[in-house]
Amino acid sequence: MQKARISVKLTSEITKEAAPSMSSSAALLTNSLYYFLQIYIILLVIRILLTWFPTVNWMNQLASALSPVTDPYLDLFRSFIPPLGGTLDISPILALFLLQFVASLFDPGAQSSIGF
Repeated sequence: MQKARISVKLTSEITKEAAPSMSSSAALLTNSLYYFLQIYIILLVIRILLTWFPTVNWMNQLASALSPVTDPYLDLFRSFIPPLGGTLDISPILALFLLQFVASLFDPGAQSSIGF
């Protein structure tokens, strides 16, 4: 009788120990995705602000470094939202809203019903 109690106790202890490691790895993944998206949002905002000052000399170096990182994402939205009046590009606004929504799904501080 005592052997059965010991084996049940050991099994429940092993299960309790394994569960936090899976939970912590999922938490690490969601936290990493959240902070990556936050950094990417900051890079997008910098890139968008730099397009307002095309004549500044330092803008060329910084924009040329940010363009390969941010333009593929922005080009997705530019392909189906044409500029208004030929000059006003509102596609980055939609791109930022969508990226912030996706980032909010991975927010470690928010209580979510999805399971993240």
